[in-house]
Amino acid sequence: MPTPRHFALIPAAGVGARMGAACPKQYLPLAGKPMLQHVLDTFAAAPSIAATFVVVSAEDAYIDALLAAAPHLQGKVTVLRHGGASRQETVRNGLRAMAAMPDKVDSEDWILVHDAARPGLTPALLQRLIDGLSDDAVGGLLALPVADTLKRGDGTTAARIAATVARAGLWSAQTPQMFRHALLLRALEQDGAADFTDDASAIEALGLAPRLIESSSRNFKLTAPDDVLLMEALLLQARPHSNVKGSS
Repeated sequence: MPTPRHFALIPAAGVGARMGAACPKQYLPLAGKPMLQHVLDTFAAAPSIAATFVVVSAEDAYIDALLAAAPHLQGKVTVLRHGGASRQETVRNGLRAMAAMPDKVDSEDWILVHDAARPGLTPALLQRLIDGLSDDAVGGLLALPVADTLKRGDGTTAARIAATVARAGLWSAQTPQMFRHALLLRALEQDGAADFTDDASAIEALGLAPRLIESSSRNFKLTAPDDVLLMEALLLQARPHSNVKGSS
């Protein structure tokens, strides 16, 4: 059997309503380039990644300009205009489109699904995930052990604590989440797939146990304006001698 390859799948069809921006949040400027480009650059530069697929909505008016301004991504990023109404639908549509390209992806190839709003992913974290799952029968994801004390609210408008939740053994899920193409597609096509909050949940519903690979706090998801400011500071700190406008 041929050695399984690794493909990145980036669902980028959302509008990012909580960010309150004039454009979808994945296209917001961040340390000199669109947020999504940070993600695409990381995967495109990784020797382990055979190709990157980004799934956008059919009406997306930004992706072409992003790629035109980033010639180093040509031939490394394929745009799939199959975005759905939810993240799960977008990923499922992307997997189906990839399956229609037999020269691009095989059923046993690894798919790394990564949030467009996690531009803090580093090459080291990406390789840690790939190496950690190279011989795993199921697959897995980057995640962080929960460090904060967790409180469950009582559900009222003026929320009060109903209980303190033991954090032992709890992990905060991140992305990429890495599973074989056929398995992930089967998981996302099962009944109730719309209720899953991430790809690992869909795999769990098949009775399987994805592996947890310890990540970093810098790989957080950007959901609010303050998150953008924090991530920009981290990215600029990582390249202190670069010029923001000309950096790539």
